[in-house]
Amino acid sequence: MMWLIALLALAPPQQGRVSLGVFDSWGAFRDASPRRCYAIARPVEKHEQSQPFASIASWPGQGLRNQLHIRLSRTRGANARVTLSIGERRFELVAGEADAWAPDARTDAAVVSAIREGRSMSVETVSAAGSPFADTYALKGAATAIDAAALGCVRR
Repeated sequence: MMWLIALLALAPPQQGRVSLGVFDSWGAFRDASPRRCYAIARPVEKHEQSQPFASIASWPGQGLRNQLHIRLSRTRGANARVTLSIGERRFELVAGEADAWAPDARTDAAVVSAIREGRSMSVETVSAAGSPFADTYALKGAATAIDAAALGCVRR
């Protein structure tokens, strides 16, 4: 739980952030402005110089639900693909320098479904320095955190 507090300390201050619960290595939160609810986790391996995370967020004001966002532990190479692996499933993500997202809502839904069934997930790419790397996440508690985040925005 301490790592979630540290992760939130690094995020820009948000008035009205409410903890909806911590479920194993995943936490669920609601922010008042902009209104959003999300489940969030850090990779299994600690990273001292960066603050990578995986989140599944809903933005009720924009009609978005269960949207994947990955913050990579390193800057990726300019043309490097980013692949999310959960069990036997592989998803190619759309990526910026250090962030990645599902390309569409259908892929977001497939990722969330795979997370609910999986034990771990990894995000693989090649760094700007040319070395391959992967950020790995434990999925125990993820489904409960995703559900808590979804309910957190409905109950408002």
